[in-house]
Amino acid sequence: MTRDEKYQAAQLRIGYQLNEFKIGGNYTPLVRDGNHLYISGQIPRVGDAIVLPGKVGDSLTLAQAQVAAGISALRCLGLLQQALGSLDQIKAIPRITVYVRSAEDFDQQSEVANGASDLLHEILGSAGVHTRTSIGVMQLPKSAAVEIDMIALAHG
Repeated sequence: MTRDEKYQAAQLRIGYQLNEFKIGGNYTPLVRDGNHLYISGQIPRVGDAIVLPGKVGDSLTLAQAQVAAGISALRCLGLLQQALGSLDQIKAIPRITVYVRSAEDFDQQSEVANGASDLLHEILGSAGVHTRTSIGVMQLPKSAAVEIDMIALAHG
């Protein structure tokens, strides 16, 4: 199975189809510098709707936040697929940052990030293994529970 097929299968499994990637300001969602691709923060948006908005550890469970992280990672991959023509062109994902809108006493940000990390490994195999930082924050755009930014390397 190709990475593009795995990407489609992951969308079906999670239950959200990502067909468009709207931006909400005067910026670009992806910049390419040679073989390096930098992806702006992606929230779990499907069309015009924010999926699973809220605060993790308050209105959202860890499992729901992991789904939100997976959708955000899928958005990053969708942008890479558009830029590269195929996810098979990804050499590596050296870094992701996962921001988690957290209740005051919630301390499982790294477990939320696993929702993205597991999905990247599922689709990209060893190229999806990455370094990461997970950060608890008070607020995210549009009341999203999770936001992810990413750095990717394409084959030369």
